[in-house]
Amino acid sequence: MDTSRTRDTARTRRRAGVALVVVGLLTGLITLVWDADRTEGSARRDPVATPTAGGSSGSGAPGTGPAGKAPMSFTLTATGDVLAYPTIIAQSQQDAGGSGHDFHRIFADVRPLVQGSDLALCHMETPYGPPEGPFTGYPIFAAPPQIAAALADTGYDGCSTASNHTLDGGFAGVRRTLDTLDAAGVRHAGSARTEEEAAPTVLEVKGVRVAHLSWTYDTNGIPLPEGKPWSVNVIDKQRIIAQARAARAAGAEVVLLSLHWGTEWQREPDEQQRTLARELTASAANGVKDVDLIVGTHNHVPQAYEKVNGTWVIYGMGDELANFPDKPRGNYSSAGMFTFTRDAAGRWSVSEARFRPLFADPGPPFRIRDVNRALADPSTPAATRALLETARSTVVDAVLSEGAAGAGLVEDR
Repeated sequence: MDTSRTRDTARTRRRAGVALVVVGLLTGLITLVWDADRTEGSARRDPVATPTAGGSSGSGAPGTGPAGKAPMSFTLTATGDVLAYPTIIAQSQQDAGGSGHDFHRIFADVRPLVQGSDLALCHMETPYGPPEGPFTGYPIFAAPPQIAAALADTGYDGCSTASNHTLDGGFAGVRRTLDTLDAAGVRHAGSARTEEEAAPTVLEVKGVRVAHLSWTYDTNGIPLPEGKPWSVNVIDKQRIIAQARAARAAGAEVVLLSLHWGTEWQREPDEQQRTLARELTASAANGVKDVDLIVGTHNHVPQAYEKVNGTWVIYGMGDELANFPDKPRGNYSSAGMFTFTRDAAGRWSVSEARFRPLFADPGPPFRIRDVNRALADPSTPAATRALLETARSTVVDAVLSEGAAGAGLVEDR
């Protein structure tokens, strides 16, 4: 384990005043999330500022911040799926000296990127197994819970947890995973141990209340636990909208939505992704958008970023932590980097959109590489540099394939 910084130090890193809280909503708001029959405007609080004609060109929701305050901003970094395959588990054992598991060195190269953001979100796709195992890969995952400490120390503030593998360990796996993330100080959204916990997760970032929602297309046919339909969020457009509005009613100024969707191994967004992206980014009440940013996971390979109805959508970031020896493109991903700015009228929008290519380098040793950072390092070996260049070109081509450059997206170099 890298002992240069403790977990407590990680929690107080990089910024003062970042507190993470899960908002316990009133019973009426909890009911709202699960009531698909609500009308579009029923859950919206009145905006505190009147939107200007035509609305914002960014992804922010007009009128949800305090009017008359000085402009302010915060930065967000989002990364893709965390999937501990057997080869990665073996590497974590080796990094731990042969006893136990340690994932710190695997994530070490992306730590500066993650810690450089005011808010950092990952996607913990699989449930954790018991501390001593057994640990398994595809098709029924049980990952080492030691991943959670590495995520915290890398700088992640929260993770989406709704995926097709969320129920691989049953409800016990859901409870164990969330208990472990809590112990590490990493917030979570998308699965729940209680109905109350299924309320929107709200994080405070530089004094700004930011909601994080997480939904998945399916649970691989595993039925939701009896009597616990709230344990995993399975995609339903009206319920997503209701949850976003519940978050706004709870005081969220910005709403971030993680969607586990799409077709595995397909670079192009599928029809479900395109349709849902259009409908969710168009959804609003009283001139206030329901969702300010969509970040996608699941399909293993990097997909496009696109501005849809003025709101940024990442169709798929690809897997941040994975190892596909026979499908190297499954080892490439992107990190989405967004600056949200609030103007004096209280209107939030994305003022800057960037991305950075990442590469799950099979090694040995297996490591996640910040591609552009590694390419800028003169000590990077020539053979590794060639792999990094291939990763970079693949990610850039995918990310920009729907014309995002013309909408202002730039590669972070």
